[in-house]
Amino acid sequence: MLFLPLIMGVMISCSSAQVKNPYIQREWMLISFEDFTKEQLIKNKAGINLTAEKKEGKIRGGAFMGCNKIFFTSEFKSNGKVKISGVGSTMMACQNMALETAFAKSFDKMTTYSVEGHFLTLSDEKGKVMKFVAADWD
Repeated sequence: MLFLPLIMGVMISCSSAQVKNPYIQREWMLISFEDFTKEQLIKNKAGINLTAEKKEGKIRGGAFMGCNKIFFTSEFKSNGKVKISGVGSTMMACQNMALETAFAKSFDKMTTYSVEGHFLTLSDEKGKVMKFVAADWD
């Protein structure tokens, strides 16, 4: 009889938990973007974080490209369309900001997405692509 309250508590807490979309709501490491090498992207710890709770269909996200903390709002729709808005960042000056500058110019112009296996690909209307791999995948 001791286990009954425990089991009931677990069942109740699990049923009220917000279920995240594991295909989107995770951390993603940037592995391909413009002319930057994979080594440059890894060195800068380039990536986006989409692990926040989804509210009204939107996810508040964060990004890092080696210097400043970047924040944004994203909306991933079931038809493969994505809307990225409200992009901003902290304002530190760093030695090499080429990746961060290029990312900031392109990120909110991404309009489509696809998830294939552990890869997330964002694309814009002109064919520019950002490719990410799930951070929790080896």
